[in-house]
Amino acid sequence: MTSSALYDIPLTLIDGTETSFDAFRGKTVLVVNVASKCGFTPQYAGLESLYQRYADEGLVVLGLPSNQFMGQEPGTEEDIAQFCGMTYGVTFPMTAKVDVRGKHQHPLYAELTKFKQGLLPGLIKWNFEKFLVTPSGEIVDRFASTVEPESTEIVDAIEKVLAAKAA
Repeated sequence: MTSSALYDIPLTLIDGTETSFDAFRGKTVLVVNVASKCGFTPQYAGLESLYQRYADEGLVVLGLPSNQFMGQEPGTEEDIAQFCGMTYGVTFPMTAKVDVRGKHQHPLYAELTKFKQGLLPGLIKWNFEKFLVTPSGEIVDRFASTVEPESTEIVDAIEKVLAAKAA
């Protein structure tokens, strides 16, 4: 998929605003499928910390809630936004709930999961998998749920993409 086609993918934000991935053109984006009742839910804190640390350099964390793994995101969009804001101080953009796999897979995940580098080819395995997208829309990395947002692995990958943009 060309990067320009990635930007054509529609998104509905958690507040109901219709947009597309084009809203993030020129930004480094860490895309994460999230859930409020998962063992990895505390990663919201690390994701918010990354967002705060690198937002001025062009990083956006984009959370896409999904209820596909053991019903771990059962609430409404309003419930999710309230939980994330009150519990973890989340300010990064989030979308309405989506399917990240299966018959009704969101088009963004249909494209993201084509990235087959590393140990995680194909399907999303669980909540809090992360994809790194460059400012030109190229998917360059994928991280398992177990990789903490503020890990050296993720921070180094983000800094590398941000440095390439600055150069």
